[in-house]
Amino acid sequence: MSYSTADSLRPVTLDDVRGAQKMLTGVARVTAMEGSRHLTQLVGAPVHFKCENLQRTGSFKLRGAYVRIAGLLPEERAAGVVAASAGNHAQGVALASSLLGVASTVFMPKGAPLPKISATREYGAEVRLHGQVVDETLAAAERHAAETGAVFIHPFDHPDVIAGQGTVGLEILEQCPEVRTIVVGIGGGGLAAGIAVAVKALRPDVRIVGVQAAGAAAYPPSLAAGRPVAVEKPATMADGIKVGRPGDVPFGIIGNLVDEVRTVTEDELANGLLLCLERAKLVVEPAGASPVAALLSDPGAFEGPVVAVLSGGNVDPLLLQRVLRHGMAAQGRYLAVRLRLTDRPGALATLLGVLSVVDANVLDVSHVRTDPRLGLTEAEVELHLETKGTEHCTEVGQALREAGYTVIG
Repeated sequence: MSYSTADSLRPVTLDDVRGAQKMLTGVARVTAMEGSRHLTQLVGAPVHFKCENLQRTGSFKLRGAYVRIAGLLPEERAAGVVAASAGNHAQGVALASSLLGVASTVFMPKGAPLPKISATREYGAEVRLHGQVVDETLAAAERHAAETGAVFIHPFDHPDVIAGQGTVGLEILEQCPEVRTIVVGIGGGGLAAGIAVAVKALRPDVRIVGVQAAGAAAYPPSLAAGRPVAVEKPATMADGIKVGRPGDVPFGIIGNLVDEVRTVTEDELANGLLLCLERAKLVVEPAGASPVAALLSDPGAFEGPVVAVLSGGNVDPLLLQRVLRHGMAAQGRYLAVRLRLTDRPGALATLLGVLSVVDANVLDVSHVRTDPRLGLTEAEVELHLETKGTEHCTEVGQALREAGYTVIG
């Protein structure tokens, strides 16, 4: 399977995906399908996770990258490949290139998480840090390709890449033949397009639902306009689906074959990630949790059995810490409050006693006694509390006010 640049808009077929599946034998894992008891109860029908977070390199990206690079002509391989990515595609290209004996250069933003930079280097790529955002990094990679003759490996906008990602769809049909709905996150659209090609060719009755982060949702306006429309400043913690413009190749496929594209908020993404970690014991990045977020936000909208594609698990530990705290706060299980009290001996102990009565677990206390904003007899305290839900948060706030404290935030 090989496409020239001029042939990059060639339609992707079921035969292409089946060819990719043969090519990936022994390279990509057939990832597990795990049931979710909690979501099954919530949806009222069986819900399964397709665990691409357990794929080699931690995401589905290896599939498409390997098929694309394996399809290069000998002279193209000799020139090497180049890619631009904040993480998952970088690692997929790096490993695929190493397995195929092709030199790879990967441009990554200067702010890319250190674990992703280290992993990309360990998989064999030369990593170059350039730019603050992916668009700048992408431009640098394209300049490198023009100057050196290296083949640019696009993360989603190429038939080979889409065919490789479509092997996830074939595995879903093999592992869960009774599936009625597949829910998958969408960034540029390569994964959703590939799954749609494979699944709709074999099971046109299966409903495919794409999910985007609300702050980076380019597909809804693009589908309405009938052409790819860019989001000027995409903003979401889900960097795996933080893409400002749909790819031309996947856009045409998604417009024809994907039944619906939904959006989810940052709070819903955090809740989805938290559910995966707590209930399924699966580490999933925010982009990978987007299908779970969609199920949680509107469980009655999905006919079962449902398969939710957990597309990746490469989450930066620092981001994971913030997301978990945010998710707990959204569920009313974490509360940060700031208040002022009289600066006298025992005042802090009295405050902690009030919190003890309402059974709020104190995680952290910050006590400021010297600040120009404070009066001579005042102190400011910031408390991080573990709580038991939104009603309990309300109870804690009420108890503090009844005790005479002024809650600032």
